[in-house]
Amino acid sequence: MNVLLVGMMGAGKTTTGRRLAERLGWRYLDSDQEVEEATGHTVAELFAEGGEAAFRSLETEALEQALAGPDDRVVSVAGGAVLDPTNRALLRRSGLVVWLRADPATLAKRVGSGVGRPLLGADPPTALRDLDAVRRPLYAEVADEVVDVDGLTPDQVVARIAARVGAS
Repeated sequence: MNVLLVGMMGAGKTTTGRRLAERLGWRYLDSDQEVEEATGHTVAELFAEGGEAAFRSLETEALEQALAGPDDRVVSVAGGAVLDPTNRALLRRSGLVVWLRADPATLAKRVGSGVGRPLLGADPPTALRDLDAVRRPLYAEVADEVVDVDGLTPDQVVARIAARVGAS
């Protein structure tokens, strides 16, 4: 089984993914990290050099590679991957999709100034609200399970997902 974590930046996909994989004894992959390792550039650098469209293409390749091969992995999926219908179809057929849902105010607190996050610009709270409005229905479309992370610790989020997977 694959567990695919989706949600906005700041929802806790990386922290949750690492801890969940460790708890389950599964492999962990982060699609943003996979893009960075494949290109030798940070996400911010890729956005600056080629724009969002070029980054999204690399993101799709990384997601396809992350989901190829044997099951039993946890994948933290880049927040914007759901914008592409091909990615949404890939997610739906590749495992248990868990949406880490958070209020935009929570996200804004977690990402702070937004340094290194090219879509946030000079006003992260407004940018997050706008991005959330576009992405929320897409996350809902692909999600098999939703965990509202507002007010939960990472360990509580991991416990809820582990219970859904059948690991206590």
